[in-house]
Amino acid sequence: MLMLAVTLSAGAQEGVSIQFYTPTTVRVVKGGAAPQGSFAVTAVPQEVDVRTSVTRDGTMYDSGALKVAVAADGTVRFFSSKGKLLLKEGAWGLEKRTEGLDKDACIVRQAFLPEAGEPFYGLGILQDGALSLRGKTRYMIQGNTEDFVPVVQSVKGYGIFWDNPSPTTFRDDEAGMCFESEVGETVDYYFIWGGDADGVIAGYRALTGRVPMLPLWSYGFMQSRERYKSSRELLDALRGYRERGVPIDCIIQDWQYWGNNYQWNAMEFLNDDFRDAQAMIDEIHALHAKLMISIWASFGPMTKPYRELAARGLLFDFSTWPQSGLPDWPPRRDYPSGVKPYNAYSQEARDIYWKHLLRLEKMGIDAWWMDSTEPDHLDFQDSDLDVETGSGSFRRVRNAFPLVSVEGVAENQKKASGRRVMVMTRSAWAGQQRTGANTWSGDVHSSWETLRAQVPAGLGFAMTGNPNFNTDCGGFFPDGYNRIYGDASCARNPLFQELYVRWLQYGAFCPIMRSHGESSRREIWEFGAPGEPVYDAIASAIRLRYALLPYIYGTAWDVSSADGTFQRALVMDFAADKAARELPDEFLFGRSLLVAPVLHAQYTPEEVRFDDTPVDFAAARTTRVYLPKGTDWYDFYSGERLKGGQTVTRTTHLDSVPLFARAGAIIPLGPAVQYSGEKPWDDLEIRVYPGADGSFELYEDEGDGYRYGQGACTVIPFRLHGRTLTVGARSGSFPGMLRERIFRIVTPDGAERILAYDGTEASLELYATQTPGGHADFDWFHQE
Repeated sequence: MLMLAVTLSAGAQEGVSIQFYTPTTVRVVKGGAAPQGSFAVTAVPQEVDVRTSVTRDGTMYDSGALKVAVAADGTVRFFSSKGKLLLKEGAWGLEKRTEGLDKDACIVRQAFLPEAGEPFYGLGILQDGALSLRGKTRYMIQGNTEDFVPVVQSVKGYGIFWDNPSPTTFRDDEAGMCFESEVGETVDYYFIWGGDADGVIAGYRALTGRVPMLPLWSYGFMQSRERYKSSRELLDALRGYRERGVPIDCIIQDWQYWGNNYQWNAMEFLNDDFRDAQAMIDEIHALHAKLMISIWASFGPMTKPYRELAARGLLFDFSTWPQSGLPDWPPRRDYPSGVKPYNAYSQEARDIYWKHLLRLEKMGIDAWWMDSTEPDHLDFQDSDLDVETGSGSFRRVRNAFPLVSVEGVAENQKKASGRRVMVMTRSAWAGQQRTGANTWSGDVHSSWETLRAQVPAGLGFAMTGNPNFNTDCGGFFPDGYNRIYGDASCARNPLFQELYVRWLQYGAFCPIMRSHGESSRREIWEFGAPGEPVYDAIASAIRLRYALLPYIYGTAWDVSSADGTFQRALVMDFAADKAARELPDEFLFGRSLLVAPVLHAQYTPEEVRFDDTPVDFAAARTTRVYLPKGTDWYDFYSGERLKGGQTVTRTTHLDSVPLFARAGAIIPLGPAVQYSGEKPWDDLEIRVYPGADGSFELYEDEGDGYRYGQGACTVIPFRLHGRTLTVGARSGSFPGMLRERIFRIVTPDGAERILAYDGTEASLELYATQTPGGHADFDWFHQE
């Protein structure tokens, strides 16, 4: 039968609703009618052909791809099409609330019974340094450095989306895995059968929204600081990169360009040191760079947005940052700032927010840094959650705040501008990937332990279906490395220099590469001069990022068009390799590059203090890397071929990070540039790694705007089969596209073949091969 939903109504099954959205995605609701409306879910159920059979044990629903059994006691079990048990529910319950705005609503809980030893991943950005969720208990309410998305997926190839935005406790122990939310009328979750991690992510995005393309420039290097205190400081920083020939695409202005705290987030340049803001913006653009600017989810009482929102009752009345109107630290609470968050759940409030932000939009601001989108909630009292939002109590919808605040900007910008939305935000909720917003991991501390935690934090976030993650390279709080509080001397402290270099190298393999922090200056020249090891290591990381831009932009297309993922936990591609399932310190960047960032100090002690004792950063060191089994791997720098399924020791230097290409990989490398759009991709090096079949799509478009969605883009498919590389016929077109170009095909032994490409299919034979353990005697990657 064609099935939209069925609600069982006999015995213990009464009130259990099973609704197939697709043949592989099913919604389960218990305890009442299915809630109407969801912040996250945008899909409508398809008409799915479901066969129903009734036995003495209950009812079975079979879509042909997924079987769902509801037992006589109301317990739901999920099976593959071949009848293999995937997951079984445990106990569930509804507990009436007895007071507050949510009186007569329920605390809702549902347990699941995964197999012993079955790893789970996801839940958002967690800072505990682990990848698997087994054995964890987390109270999920949005915060500064941890962001929660209630999506988990199993190594067995299925996922669960718990669709409840109220504060929720996730618990995994000997009794099972359980979600318990503070407000709801029913249990409400989605079971997604994907077969593997990519399939789960594709199913989740089909349910909650797919990822749009970001502008090409956003994949270049971004420099930030807390904060540039004048337009002159900001322009001097940007000019400094241009003068030194170090690539940069975006300069970022942090807070207080609006003036004092009473004018918090005025969305105007009211600070006297930014009175020439329009000239500043124009010069940034003349220098072929973009400007991202800080905006917040709160307003000071002397601002126009505050007055308009307050008159309509659209401000929350709880304590937020900043708490004082004065710049003193610690905050002078006897001079309260009066700053209040706005009610982003209200469409009217979101439109007012955009009306005032439009002033900056018209000045030519290129991107929005949406800070405190969790939002900051200081001096917390439980009663703060018992306020009306228009969508229920704040408690009922608490965790969806980042989604509605970001969507308010994204949707309004799309109406007002042809530019692609580029938002960086400090918090996230289910479905936020559809805005393209890039979530950073908040104001994290500068330490090796924190750096190590960022890798699994980003990987876990990616496994919730949101591919866009970044972090403050170097950590936000480095003051412990300064000689004197706030003197910014940490840039010449070898203990911080080593940490910063390794963090920036990791950042080169994040969707956004961005340097930022307080009580420090992070511009490259602060760390030394050309020819010095630290300066050269920073420059090398940035130049490697730019060399990889064609690969990164092609991966962005894979994310948008084929539900791919930038940072891939090894379990996503090597689920059968038990040694790879829970590794928190390695990942694939795109589908072809294995990254093993150096996450332990090799030259200095892992201590947070000032010490200017000279260090020999030119010395070689070693590190150990696990190569997942199931494929061969090539050292990206030397071309050496290595067998998978082993741990290898690699020589490292301060300016290098272990990097490997899997057999079958096709990696396009771009020209040396000062910014992403400086040169056309008319002469690309295409690195081809024999040993397995592989493919890659070289993607190009206008670099910005949304016309790619109407076909204004080109795709050139590369396919490796055996020793034959085929460059397929180009599909699509856009104004200004390259019609002819040169591909320099390079194999791991250093052999190069020139292919003049005019858009028609061409093939060539690759005769260069290597057996595992073979070495190539050339410098595989070198940037001047």
